[in-house]
Amino acid sequence: MIKQYIEKVNSGNEKVLSIFLTAGFPRKDDFVILAEKVLQAGADMLEICIPFSDPLADGPVIQYSSQAALESGITVEDAFHFAEEIRKKSDKPLIAMTYANIVSNYGIDKFVNDASSSGLNGVIIPDLSLDEYDKFITFHKDGFDIVLLATPTSSNERIISLDEKSSGFVYYVSVTGTTGTRNGFTEGDISAMQKTRKLISHNKMLAGFGISSPENILQIKDFCEGVIVGSAVIKKLMNNESYDSIAAFISELKKACRVTL
Repeated sequence: MIKQYIEKVNSGNEKVLSIFLTAGFPRKDDFVILAEKVLQAGADMLEICIPFSDPLADGPVIQYSSQAALESGITVEDAFHFAEEIRKKSDKPLIAMTYANIVSNYGIDKFVNDASSSGLNGVIIPDLSLDEYDKFITFHKDGFDIVLLATPTSSNERIISLDEKSSGFVYYVSVTGTTGTRNGFTEGDISAMQKTRKLISHNKMLAGFGISSPENILQIKDFCEGVIVGSAVIKKLMNNESYDSIAAFISELKKACRVTL
């Protein structure tokens, strides 16, 4: 479903805009309202992060939101409940983002079943390595995707294998290091992105990490099928910006995703 949705957006001469939110942040009681505003403002997909105490791939901004969500008592079940409520208002793809330890502790089969039942279309597990994939993902459910990550340092052989295993899309980590806002992309960053895109044949490729402005999107949108924005949105929420202000920011990001013919 995710791949088909990306193709549908791309067929309208637009790149996909996926927005990352941490479940229950900044507040549990109106998180669903925030998510709905983000989708209505132009986000094509929503990543709902299930908070984890040691999110290795995430920079300080997302780590802060994850810790705050944990301190307010957000659980896996809460994240699924949020997805269920959001699904009532939107048919756009909803994707869980969490770590292997969370999924393993919950029970892999149960996680996939419950996530799918809640309306989630897939899961991104950034610390799930290709070598552990077959041992870890023992249970596949039709219509529920497992998204894998490629990086600028991934070998050609590894990128091809990731493309074969991943479903929904391949998440390309556009810069080395953790998530966070950056000023822009170097020629080396863009060259690595182009190389990776040429090796991916089964999936669409969405680029994440370091994308925080319309200008960033304009730099790279010719080399991927969509972009993922996280830290820039979470930072605005940390600064107590209103949900309407967040929605206006999403609208600006989406404008940059439209292809100029």
